[in-house]
Amino acid sequence: MASEPVELPMFPLESAFLPGDDLPLRIFEPRYTALVRDCMRQADPRFGVVLISRGREVGGGDTRCDVGTLAHIAECVDAGSGRFLLRCRMDERIRVCQWLPDDPYPRAVVQSWPDQPGTPVTDAQLGELEDRVLALFERVATARGARAPDRETVLGYRRQKAGDAGELLYTLASRLPIGPADRYAVLSAPSAAERLAALSEAVDSVAAMVEFQLSE
Repeated sequence: MASEPVELPMFPLESAFLPGDDLPLRIFEPRYTALVRDCMRQADPRFGVVLISRGREVGGGDTRCDVGTLAHIAECVDAGSGRFLLRCRMDERIRVCQWLPDDPYPRAVVQSWPDQPGTPVTDAQLGELEDRVLALFERVATARGARAPDRETVLGYRRQKAGDAGELLYTLASRLPIGPADRYAVLSAPSAAERLAALSEAVDSVAAMVEFQLSE
């Protein structure tokens, strides 16, 4: 169930981050220095992260996506001269209800966005996608004359201890070398079934790219 809307500092980036990801940041731009200082005054320092669809991270004037992820600051090091080193852990998915003026940094009213009800993802469907991901890693390892990591290492989880399919698909996506657009498609899929479809397309794209590179 979605939470009540809250106002949060926001950090637009040129990458899409998924729940469960780690996010290291080097802060040097004055507006984000102010963001970090304001966050660290809170008992639970956190901010929202969204993908920039057009523009750059530095300087403002960017166009931002409206689906993102909540970042919790796990470690903050003051490097002096208005610079900070952060280690953040990405948590739940959020959706922007309203962008507020950038004063002095980006801000928005957001709420959590859990998966919407839909067709359940079956164990067989998830297993088929896992097998395709494993085959992809094995293909690359074989081409390099190496041995592919074991199943648990590749997938990033153990099925017998895993949670629901929607969360597992986030973890699986984080293991793949996919670009911001594909990661955002996985993140913004309303339901677990639609996330499965988005990730399946991303796996096809990565497999085609690998075969092209190996053929050269």
